[in-house]
Amino acid sequence: MTGTGIVARFRCDFDNFRLDVALTLPAQGVIALFGHSGCGKTTLLRCMAGLQPAEGHMEVNGHRWQDAHQSLPVHRRPLAYVFQEPSLFPHLSVRGNLNYGWRRVPRDQRRIGFDQAVAWLGLAGLLERMPAQLSGGERQRVAIARALLTSPQLLLMDEPLSALDRQSKQDILPYLENLHRTLAIPVIYVSHSTAEVARLADHVVMMDNGRVVAEGPLQETLARTDQPFALEEDAGVIVNATIRQHDAHWHLCRAEFQGGSLWVRDEPGLAVDRPVRLQVLARDISLALAPNHDQSIQNLIPARVTGIAADQVPGTSLVRLAAGGTPFLARLTSRAAHQLQLTEGKDVWMQIKTVAIVD
Repeated sequence: MTGTGIVARFRCDFDNFRLDVALTLPAQGVIALFGHSGCGKTTLLRCMAGLQPAEGHMEVNGHRWQDAHQSLPVHRRPLAYVFQEPSLFPHLSVRGNLNYGWRRVPRDQRRIGFDQAVAWLGLAGLLERMPAQLSGGERQRVAIARALLTSPQLLLMDEPLSALDRQSKQDILPYLENLHRTLAIPVIYVSHSTAEVARLADHVVMMDNGRVVAEGPLQETLARTDQPFALEEDAGVIVNATIRQHDAHWHLCRAEFQGGSLWVRDEPGLAVDRPVRLQVLARDISLALAPNHDQSIQNLIPARVTGIAADQVPGTSLVRLAAGGTPFLARLTSRAAHQLQLTEGKDVWMQIKTVAIVD
């Protein structure tokens, strides 16, 4: 035992593709492996599980699973793996599928109870159904609960929503958010969806062509301009905030964050003092040198320019800003950036049009 957290260092070559990564990750929370299809996310996940032969090192909370001298086989690694397809036993009921995972663990090693997993994934009304009677989202919830009932030290999830339709994804996301809040084990979550990463992750690893191009806490990493995913259409940041005020007349509420506050649409369940995650996209921020209250945009926040990068679209720039201790990104035409004489350290006003509550 040498420490806490996850140490993962792997190198492998196959089918004209090379994976070469070295990571030290947190011991708790949701860690997203994020990037385009074919960048190596699933290959890395399979290396962690011992499913993909690779030269390397794997350690979870001080327990060494692989090094230069030995590599534990899959069945001896205390992990659970949730695939894109649920792969339930078709001849067993939901209860039978869950019991399969639960009974594999000796009684004295069970850290997650049967009723606990059922409650987390909302399965109480489905226990006697057969897999053929379930929707895609319900089957995936059963697969996740079955994985948790093996009491793993690490949960690996390989794009668990990719095979679902839009409605099924919306149905299952609240359950995944609940796991995010309650699980005491690390979760490695593979996705190419910016929305899923924004909603679920605490830590993000961005991959491209078999390598890590950026890695760190979600809020800080999404706000960087020196990685390729900052230059895409959904570029933006996640803001951790707290609901402080309701305006019943206009159906709005004020969310306070470190550096200011934002008016957002009021929604059921947004009680005062509730923490929320807000997604602010770069395309929804404009900049001004002075506050202008004679306009439709309600959110005017003072900020300071901390960096400017050329965007992938000719004639546009990505501006990194800080409001207090909170980073933001704004996408502007390069002409506008020139006219405002934007430079690092310049004080400006952010005009924020649209804010989405994602948590």
